[in-house]
Amino acid sequence: MVNLEAIKQAQQQVWASGDYAAIGGTLQIVAELLCEAVDLRGGQKVLDIATGTGNAAIAAARRSCVVTGVDYVPALLERGRQRAAADGVAVTFIEGDAESLSFPDGTFDTVLSTFGIMFAPNHHKAAAEMLRLCRPGGTLGLASWSPDGVFGASGRVTARFLPPQTNVDPPALWGTAEHLRELFGDGVVFTTRKQSVMYRYPSLDHYMDRLRNTYPPVMNTFARLDKEIAAELDKALRTLYGGSNLARDGTFLMPMDYLEAVGRKQ
Repeated sequence: MVNLEAIKQAQQQVWASGDYAAIGGTLQIVAELLCEAVDLRGGQKVLDIATGTGNAAIAAARRSCVVTGVDYVPALLERGRQRAAADGVAVTFIEGDAESLSFPDGTFDTVLSTFGIMFAPNHHKAAAEMLRLCRPGGTLGLASWSPDGVFGASGRVTARFLPPQTNVDPPALWGTAEHLRELFGDGVVFTTRKQSVMYRYPSLDHYMDRLRNTYPPVMNTFARLDKEIAAELDKALRTLYGGSNLARDGTFLMPMDYLEAVGRKQ
């Protein structure tokens, strides 16, 4: 029998390690674009599920919305509070599980998630919760890494050295329109478009150092490998990322593809 609670606890421990903001902060532009895509209006009640350090929550608050950000990692929520205070915007950050939240049905006008809810172990439960919390006629907005982009390729490379956890839905499935139709059925009509965000670093070495020493899932992966296997994975990832580098001046410029999805709850 699958112990989902144990899986979630392990995930919490992973995401609480390292310094997610070092990578996550570079994705703020995705949240800003998503908030424009869902056409937020001042005074609307907005929920950002799996908010992390608050990218989408803060973007919505900048647009004069009444915003709640939810995540199951207290350390990330605290960083979100610090960021919101520094930006001078009001966001209520609450600890909670994306698959089971305490708000009444239809509480929010808009429900968002940027690279967050896609990591929930049970996609159908997470989607059902997202749908439940959005009012009829309200809007859902998602930004999810694409399986056919660098994120998906990274997962396939890593799986050669450390098989992915079983009984957990692959996160990158959220980055396909087909999977969204399966998850939400007739409850939401989505409009999707493929987008890219550029990772910009001084060099490939700099990016790999940042990835291995701050990004929690990668840190956890390398920590679980012996020295020789870790060196092989490092080499394989450098080959992937180096081949995706668009820069020709010695710097690092890599497009990360994602699916932007905007839906109206029926």
